[in-house]
Amino acid sequence: MQQHSMLDYIKNVLQNLPTDWLNLTTHRLDIYNEDQAKTEFLNAFETLFKANNADASALHNLPTAYDYIRLGHPLSCVLEWVIANLNGLKAEQVISFSSQVTPILAILRKNLLDNKNTQICYTGHLPECFDADTIQQVYGYHFSLKQVETSDAISEFDGSTIFIGQQEDITQFQINQNSDFCINIHPDFGSIIVANGNDDYISEIQHVRRRETIAMTPINCHLVLNALVNNTSFSSKKENLTDNKTSVLNSISSITGAATKPLVGSSGLSIQYAIMMGLIHDAQDNHKGKAIKFIVPPNCYGGTNDQARRVAACLDHVEIVDLPVDGDNDMVQSIDRVLASIASQDAIPYIIAEIPTNPRVEVPNLEDLKAALSKIRYTPNGEAAVAPVFILDQTFCPNVLFLGEGKILSTVKTISYASGSKFPSGGLCTAGYCVGNSKTEGLMQKIEQHLLLCDNEATNLQYELLAKQLPSMNQRIEDAYQNTREFVNFIKNHLPEAKINFVSEELAEQGFTPSVFSLDLPTKGHTAEEKERYKRALNHKLINLMITKIPDESKYCVSYGQLKGCYWTIPATSTQGTTKEGDKDYIARVALSGNMDLDKHKEVFLEFVNSIS
Repeated sequence: MQQHSMLDYIKNVLQNLPTDWLNLTTHRLDIYNEDQAKTEFLNAFETLFKANNADASALHNLPTAYDYIRLGHPLSCVLEWVIANLNGLKAEQVISFSSQVTPILAILRKNLLDNKNTQICYTGHLPECFDADTIQQVYGYHFSLKQVETSDAISEFDGSTIFIGQQEDITQFQINQNSDFCINIHPDFGSIIVANGNDDYISEIQHVRRRETIAMTPINCHLVLNALVNNTSFSSKKENLTDNKTSVLNSISSITGAATKPLVGSSGLSIQYAIMMGLIHDAQDNHKGKAIKFIVPPNCYGGTNDQARRVAACLDHVEIVDLPVDGDNDMVQSIDRVLASIASQDAIPYIIAEIPTNPRVEVPNLEDLKAALSKIRYTPNGEAAVAPVFILDQTFCPNVLFLGEGKILSTVKTISYASGSKFPSGGLCTAGYCVGNSKTEGLMQKIEQHLLLCDNEATNLQYELLAKQLPSMNQRIEDAYQNTREFVNFIKNHLPEAKINFVSEELAEQGFTPSVFSLDLPTKGHTAEEKERYKRALNHKLINLMITKIPDESKYCVSYGQLKGCYWTIPATSTQGTTKEGDKDYIARVALSGNMDLDKHKEVFLEFVNSIS
């Protein structure tokens, strides 16, 4: 492939860029094949390249690259494809990160599990946030460091060699036969890693990007590609960052009523990862030798479930304990039972739970929850057991005040976090944030240390978008709830045999006003298998009807809290993708906004009801 013709083509692509490539955080699941993430998109993109077709309509009709931009997106795929061609590589060997540090951690993680040595060679200096001692002591990763003048100075090594380079043009790599991985880092954009003939690492690196951080953002990929094709400087704008950050932190403090400094990460899972590693660090400092138990609902959001288990897989003293919370299981009773068991082991309990739960939208009795978390339990030798830390995912209802002075969880060590891709940003970015009550100040300092160590703080644009959207969040939540309540009541009236999971009017009066409900459609059949098969087909029939009849508003998509429209998904095949099969929910989950044609949605839903009656 001739370099100049490729770059000329990319210049045309950038001129005709679909706006969705820069602005969407989520994409339709009905045009996405997860097992072909990135490859299906790039195969079709290469076909356009060979035909020299950069028309906007052709680009718009390309298959979805990833369903969610935290994992990757069209522009990250294009950037990786370009870099691969410039350096004589396959596109799958190139992976871009918003973080400078996390691709290093991805290699270290795999080598830890494979019991393989790692040496890190670098020119100049390592990223400022790279804390070698903490990475070795808390993450359990093993490596040696070696400063070199160039990649040519790297000698053979019994294990993996990572070469880290710093240069303005992060698209050009110094690939050496003794370098198994080359990473170019950039303070504005993040990093790009090349797996040099180490194909068995590629899926592991991608999975770290999926679970502990995010891909290089669309805006930054766009800036890098423009700099490359126009031969201009590789830099990003930073104006107003301080003002935007101050505005965001003030808004979060005001919305949550929490006493601690808010922390803002590049995604909800970036924040959750910092929480987990910060708590592990604190436990090692203050409860030496004790086992750590992360207590997690087995059917919660798949990212939470998967990430928790991935952390535990790396550390012998960390274990996951299931916490049944939905349906026939009561969250408070489960917590009480699990905490009693952990006290009997003299271990450290960290509870991760969603309120309301996902996808059943259930809220426990909060006074009972507070009592269960506050209860003093004893170890077998009669000493008071380590008190739990409650890690509350309140993404469904980020407006509920749990932590402030005098609030329900103000006296229990509680950290609250939310995915910013939902209501905080209105679906415009992936950033997430967390706050703690006054009892968690020391823990929050550790969490901030690990957020920065992983280079997972929110990006400049994410702060800018949150600064614009957070002030209107609570009003948008109220408007979306009103639409959701009206739609739920409509369904109850016209399809009364369906089971709807949504908050009661009484809970709504207490401030729980989510805009998400789950719909368990009526079924028929002679056996349990026939009934399940019929219901699953009915889910798809409903969703396909909605997105076909109302394509401008109804999407088959995992998100919610958007500024407009309505989103439909089946948790078992989307948000619970890595959850154990027996814990998955094959029901429809519906998320409404405050800006949508509700009457049209009622009309189409009634058409669905009439088609199955």
